[in-house]
Amino acid sequence: MGRASLSVLILLTIGFFFATYNLVAMIMHYRSVGKWADDDSDGQMFLDPVTEMPEDVKKAKNTKMPFHVALTATDAPYSKWQCRIMYYWYKKKKDLPGSEMGGFTRILHSGKPDNLMDEIPTTVVDPLPAGLDQGYVVLNRPWAFVQWLEKASIEEEYILMAEPDHVFINPLPNLARGGLPAAFPFFYIKPADHESIIRKYYPEEKGPVTNVDPIGNSPVIIKKELLERIAPTWMNISLKMKKDQETDKAFGWVLEMYAYAVASALHDVQHILRKDFMVQPPWDLATGKNFIIHYTYGCDYNLKGELTYGKIGQWRFDKRSYLGGPMPRNLALPPRGVPESVVTLVKMVNEATANIPNWDTE
Repeated sequence: MGRASLSVLILLTIGFFFATYNLVAMIMHYRSVGKWADDDSDGQMFLDPVTEMPEDVKKAKNTKMPFHVALTATDAPYSKWQCRIMYYWYKKKKDLPGSEMGGFTRILHSGKPDNLMDEIPTTVVDPLPAGLDQGYVVLNRPWAFVQWLEKASIEEEYILMAEPDHVFINPLPNLARGGLPAAFPFFYIKPADHESIIRKYYPEEKGPVTNVDPIGNSPVIIKKELLERIAPTWMNISLKMKKDQETDKAFGWVLEMYAYAVASALHDVQHILRKDFMVQPPWDLATGKNFIIHYTYGCDYNLKGELTYGKIGQWRFDKRSYLGGPMPRNLALPPRGVPESVVTLVKMVNEATANIPNWDTE
């Protein structure tokens, strides 16, 4: 199908999705559960609860496999300052030994350029038609990727789908192997616990619900050709899930994550699960050899260094404290006793804000 034809199809899909959408049946596949797989990045082992890594995939790579870093973003001040910190650390880690990071694109789904175009490599795409996201801005993410993949011309064979609140703490290699994408397993994505809902989108003839990985779309390292197949389905299922009241209520703010997991399973795409892909303070206490800090949770502590999660602490770091503009430079470090992951996060944020020109610009 040509690009023009694909564009027409996508627009028709958005306009008439709920009247015309049909899931294409795929060939059933089976998975081995609870197998050990080699982690050739540090010689250790990890448990992959979804799929056994094939023997030929376990072998160490002989050549580098660079991947393109892509993240979706809005033009809101809250999104902008996160993107600036993320891009700062991408540049710091990109060329270090062990890194396979290639180019970088911020996919801006506001429909118009903003004041970061010269600072961060950016492609502007359209938001969903007014009202279609029902106030759930994340619903624009799959549509943004569909548009970007159609127009993008990138050298890399692989893509890392990242988010603005990611900070690279170690050089990131390509964790995908033999055509299998790599993803981070989220403890709160539990397809088997929502079987009746998942079956609305993943029919029984496709196989067990456990075929749906416990993941979202980010972080994921995946071949571009696979993502090109998955992205339209991901978009359509996201829209369908949001329209269904039962699904919307059950999945809430992680609805789009479930949509990506289901879309991947419909295309018979399995993911290698990598718990070392990222850490999430304050629950993960140390950064270790992990690759990304995801600072989605608030970090609240008293002055004794004790976590007061759910209650504003005497010391706190929470990205939502800065919805209207960039956080100040030189944030106070946490009290003694606070986990290393939180200390590292604040130090890295401080370094970035100290070195990014015109940091106070919204």
